[in-house]
Amino acid sequence: MDKKILEVKGLTVAFKEDKVVNDISFDIFAGETFALVGESGSGKSITALSVLRLLPNNAKITADEVLLDNENLLSIPEYDFCKIRGKRIGLIFQDPMSSLNPVMTIGKQITEVMQIHFSYSEKELDLAVHELLEQVEIPEPKRRINEYPHQLSGGQRQRVMIAIALAGKPELLIADEPTTALDVTIQAQILKLLKTIQKKTGMSLWLISHDLALVSTMADRIAVMQQGKIVELGTAKQFFQQAKHPYSLKLLAALPSMKSSLNKTTTASGEETPLLRVESFKVYYPIRKGFFKRIVDHVRAVDGVSFELKRGTTLALVGESGCGKTTLGKGLINLIPSTAGRVWLEGIELSKLTGNDLRQKRSEIQIVFQDPFASMNPRMLVGDIIAEGLKALHPDMDLADREERVSSLLKQVELSESSALRYPHEFSGGQRQRICIARALAVKPKLIVCDEPTSALDVSVQAQIIGLLKNLQKEQGVSYLFITHNLAVVAEIADEVAVMYKGEIVEHGSVEQVLNQPLHSYTKTLLDAVPVIEN
Repeated sequence: MDKKILEVKGLTVAFKEDKVVNDISFDIFAGETFALVGESGSGKSITALSVLRLLPNNAKITADEVLLDNENLLSIPEYDFCKIRGKRIGLIFQDPMSSLNPVMTIGKQITEVMQIHFSYSEKELDLAVHELLEQVEIPEPKRRINEYPHQLSGGQRQRVMIAIALAGKPELLIADEPTTALDVTIQAQILKLLKTIQKKTGMSLWLISHDLALVSTMADRIAVMQQGKIVELGTAKQFFQQAKHPYSLKLLAALPSMKSSLNKTTTASGEETPLLRVESFKVYYPIRKGFFKRIVDHVRAVDGVSFELKRGTTLALVGESGCGKTTLGKGLINLIPSTAGRVWLEGIELSKLTGNDLRQKRSEIQIVFQDPFASMNPRMLVGDIIAEGLKALHPDMDLADREERVSSLLKQVELSESSALRYPHEFSGGQRQRICIARALAVKPKLIVCDEPTSALDVSVQAQIIGLLKNLQKEQGVSYLFITHNLAVVAEIADEVAVMYKGEIVEHGSVEQVLNQPLHSYTKTLLDAVPVIEN
């Protein structure tokens, strides 16, 4: 690991007078995995994009040198740089769905890279694409070549992105948050795949991430970025055992730990009647075929699920994408129609209520969605967003009382009262999630369905949201159905865990039992895939 592939010396990136990357220097050696970590907005992705010269024209990039194999990247004409970008340096973007062309087959998108950088015949191209898809372990590559991105799962799309990045046979591969929204099992597969490819080809890997558990399983060396500066740089072992900078220590302290599940006591009120009881709940989607579109079968998204949730407790619903977690959550509050089953809230069966009685009872169940920005109207002020439920369910409440309630809610979720007069785009991801929690609390619900509320957040912001939810539960006795694929978060917040697999609950028990003494093989698979920091 003596040869330097990339040398960055004194790199600064500014937009107008605002320096988003401030005089940083680091090296990446041949064959190593170098991780750049930090919270969103710290300048990680901007650093990578500046090296690749992919920033907009209003970005001012200055540096002493940015060397790739002793060749200064900043002094190369754009036409010549195109021969480096995609060939000698590959890039895996964070969101494959927005990075892939939706109207091109995946085979054509991989071929495009090869046609730009190599002189292959038609036969050689087909063979090379097939080999790449096999290399990234896409099942049935012959069939997948002619499919479009929307026909693939999230993990498969990420594998296609890796195949495109590898098509140019790069010396350095930049992976920008390659597993952020993936399930633990898919994440483990992607990481294993990157390690295998790196071992076979000898390429260097530049990993950009805020997931320290993931970084601990991959990185040889780590650089920590805070507000555009590198505040700590060293080997992975040094970082995880002897981190020195206060910001590094803060990131490590914010990590959710599986050990939190040990000796956990329930926060239940002790009442015998459960707050929520679900019996044989089903959500089926018809499969139609033929000219007359007759129903030939059903997709059993949720297939006969039964469980109970006590007042003042948190039940975590875990499993991979597509197992039916979100469908169940939305079905319970009637955002999507159920096929069969019965639901009781405080002993009252919801299916037997009609009209205003049903509407008032359903107000006692609210939801916090995975993407806070997409779930808010961008043209509405935050105060109006929070007050929307109050207007609908409490039309007799006057304006002054509503404004007072909104101010109180903003304080509860630790936001300033002035936030009511701002728009959603003016807030960070963590602040937006707080707004969505305030909106859910507005009508004083007894149960909140939390659908992956922390999946895309940095570890420190994630810790804040978990702390906030715990405090609200303690103060108000609210219960949570917490939908997630992050088992470390489950250990921090849940009292009980239900594991879903192919529409069914395959294991249900206390958080301590399920996470430490799992009975079902699928639960064991999920736990084995969780990245663990070894000290």
